Amino acid sequence: MLSAALYVLILTLCCTAHGKIDRHALVSRFNPVRTALSTSTPMQVGNGHFAFGADVTGLQTFLPWATMSDWGWKNDSLPPGTSAADLAAYRGVVWDGVQYEFGGPEPVQQWLISNPNRVNLGRVGMFFRGEDGEAAEVSEEELEGKRQVLDLWTGTMTSTFMWAGEDITVQTVAAQESSAIAVTVSSALLNGKRLGIFLDFPWNDGSEKFEAPFVGVWNATSNHTTSLKTGAGLGQNVRAQISHTLVANTFFTSVGGGDDFTISRDSPEAHRYSIIPRDTRGTFTITIAYAPQQHTALSTAADIGTESKQAWEDFWLNHGSVDVLSGSTDARAEELQRRIILSQYLLRVNEAGDYPPQESGLVDNGWYGKFHMEMFFWHSAHWALWNNWDLLDRASSVYARFLPTAIERAQVQQGYPMGARWSKMTDPTGRSAPGEINELLIWEQPHPLVFAEYEYRATRSRATLEKWRDVVYATADWMAVYAKRNASTGFYDLGPPMYVVSEDTSPNATRNPAFELAYWRFGLDHASAWMDRLGEDVPELWTEVKDNLAPLPIEDGLYAVYEGIPSDFWDTPTFTNDHPALVGLYGWLPQTANVSVDMAKATAEKVWASWNISNCWGWDFPMLAMSAARNGETEKAIEWLLHPLFEFDDVGMPVGGVRVPTPYFPGSGALLYAVAMMAEGWDGSAGDAPGFPRQGWEVRTEGMSRAM
Repeated sequence: MLSAALYVLILTLCCTAHGKIDRHALVSRFNPVRTALSTSTPMQVGNGHFAFGADVTGLQTFLPWATMSDWGWKNDSLPPGTSAADLAAYRGVVWDGVQYEFGGPEPVQQWLISNPNRVNLGRVGMFFRGEDGEAAEVSEEELEGKRQVLDLWTGTMTSTFMWAGEDITVQTVAAQESSAIAVTVSSALLNGKRLGIFLDFPWNDGSEKFEAPFVGVWNATSNHTTSLKTGAGLGQNVRAQISHTLVANTFFTSVGGGDDFTISRDSPEAHRYSIIPRDTRGTFTITIAYAPQQHTALSTAADIGTESKQAWEDFWLNHGSVDVLSGSTDARAEELQRRIILSQYLLRVNEAGDYPPQESGLVDNGWYGKFHMEMFFWHSAHWALWNNWDLLDRASSVYARFLPTAIERAQVQQGYPMGARWSKMTDPTGRSAPGEINELLIWEQPHPLVFAEYEYRATRSRATLEKWRDVVYATADWMAVYAKRNASTGFYDLGPPMYVVSEDTSPNATRNPAFELAYWRFGLDHASAWMDRLGEDVPELWTEVKDNLAPLPIEDGLYAVYEGIPSDFWDTPTFTNDHPALVGLYGWLPQTANVSVDMAKATAEKVWASWNISNCWGWDFPMLAMSAARNGETEKAIEWLLHPLFEFDDVGMPVGGVRVPTPYFPGSGALLYAVAMMAEGWDGSAGDAPGFPRQGWEVRTEGMSRAM
């Protein structure tokens, strides 16, 4: 992890000469405000490992938004008639002599795809009572004067509304060192015990690939169990503890850390518990914490508030900042700045855990809650350019942790003589989820070389070189042995079988895709430089392969998706309907030795004119912007970042669009990466803010690093 002193040095060196950015004013300008319920996205507090989604009451009173974590996973029961030995014995097809993990026997294969799956830890809401003390059925429409504000600077959510003629204020804040929230309710209605807090727990399983906008099933109460403990001996500040067991997985919810209360189970058939304050002071404060083991202590709500304030102020003050608004006259600057600030907040809440994030962060579940290693770049590479190394270090260490499974995949399962092959869709075990695309995609392979290079640029230390040495070496080893020498051409080919970035070509026919060839050269060049820095010999095979990779395929003077693609592919929707990775040849990637900048620019312009942009995914738009920026088309770069189909909602959630449920956070990460590159520059760029138009834009940066 980079030291605090190094952060300060980076900030000092990188600040512009135009005066310091008023960071507090810039951030606070975009505090989200809601005055009504949203049925599409919650407002959130969290810490990167844990997040709590709330409706307009500041809790989950009317809508069961998720409470999720990077540690909360479970396995379903095994299919009838199968055993753990059947899981271990699973094998898929053999293709060109390589053993893959797809096409194997069911139902074992589907169980391996959907397990483990990510759990919604529970629901926290407010309940209401009438003057007679009986439960009152209250709808959101019955609340008057609703106003919810998220203070981005401190990570504090404040929700105010009126019911039964009385004001109610709910303040919600997340701990930064644990998976907990602190809740403070203020209202005269507490004096008559007409308000309380409820906890509820859903059944979770891997029956659905996508669970959005809500996670879990609330009426399958017989599938799981909960039990309540109260009294002394539970731990410091712990007044009650609920254990929640799903199959063989138990999660613990502890309550305390504030005012005294009573808690009881509503019904033996339900998993809902009601908390009633004992005091009638008009204010009730409580901490609710989640963990995979019993808590020994709970932080007080006051301590959690202080912790949140300090952590968020550090986040906003001591890392990178980009101000595109203060001095700009272009009317679009306001919206771009809003997207920047809200993306920073939401990625700090959802995507700063110990593992790469899933596509929807900690809002809801996609692909069973698993994460995709090819998307790790788009989710998290921006942390490097914004100098959030404390956050990036958490998840980038996954390469060292997963190295044994990647070596096993390459050498034991697939039979390659050396190297480590990184998986596509995986989970905290490091095991690849079976699937043809999961096994045949390759563009995730060079990613660790990017993360390693950025860390070395930040530290210039021998320690960093040694830290990443084994990952770099094993990654490049597999890249070298995966490339097959073509006896007819003398070049080294990539594929078949393989899938390209867009996942829409036939794996049997896909040979030498343009983007992957450029990324392979990029990766092997950087791996070789790594060995040089260490004073070690560069393996001869790396040099042989990188210097003799097949040339990028060309059709009519433009780069083609892969070698042998039908010559009319530009006019064929099959090939122009998904990720337009051809623009990444010079934009996402810097120029590599096997790419012509002129041809890459002409290809990008053809993509702009020919691709079905309406079917693109969120991160495609920043990728298009980076291509435009590197090629000097700065106005086009802004247009891509603010394209009508690249949407962010009122709290900054990136809209999934036609392809995937909301939120789709690779779009947010890609936005921050592209903005950093356009504002701070890239290797070889000249002048300030080289990716922004000269007219209408004044861009200031502090504490940022250049892109490659």
